[in-house]
Amino acid sequence: MGELPPQVQNMLAQLQQVQQQLQIVISQRIQIENSLKEVENAIQEVEKVESDTAIFKSVGTVLVKTNKDEILKELKEKKETFEVRIKALERQEERLKERLQDLQKKIKSLLSPQAG
Repeated sequence: MGELPPQVQNMLAQLQQVQQQLQIVISQRIQIENSLKEVENAIQEVEKVESDTAIFKSVGTVLVKTNKDEILKELKEKKETFEVRIKALERQEERLKERLQDLQKKIKSLLSPQAG
């Protein structure tokens, strides 16, 4: 078999690029899902604490005293932000998967012998 036509070479390059983008998006989604789990665990632990118990949060390299309501509010905002980001990444992942399948079909049809 001879060299691939330029159109096929171009599509293969696009395919590789989409695969790389997909891997990056999946990796980002997994990282944010892990962060979400940490925040959910923190919320559960803080909710168990009595209202008058001292709670400390990490700010850079120091611990700062805060109250239960304030830290719960912050954690719930973080949780919401992570959930929105995950949804966006899932949509992006879906689009990339569709693009990948589309490119694979086009390449396959260009490489398969013409019927008839």
